[in-house]
Amino acid sequence: MTEITISAARAQLGDLVRRAAHSRETIALTDHGHVAALLVSPQVIEDLEDALALADYERRKAEGTLTEGITHEEVGRMLGLRP
Repeated sequence: MTEITISAARAQLGDLVRRAAHSRETIALTDHGHVAALLVSPQVIEDLEDALALADYERRKAEGTLTEGITHEEVGRMLGLRP
């Protein structure tokens, strides 16, 4: 993770955003030596959300608390992709 002060980031914001978006590099913006915010690729967040959802599914499966889901066919009908 790269750290940069907020004041230094102002002049480089476009470059920092591109670095985060394209190389999946996390950029930490610091304020008085403490991390105040992170620039993170949306793909990284999506990957984390997917991993969290999968872990939650596995936990519920192990506990035996899974509820009945919707079949792929039904989802297709709901989206208008199937008759």
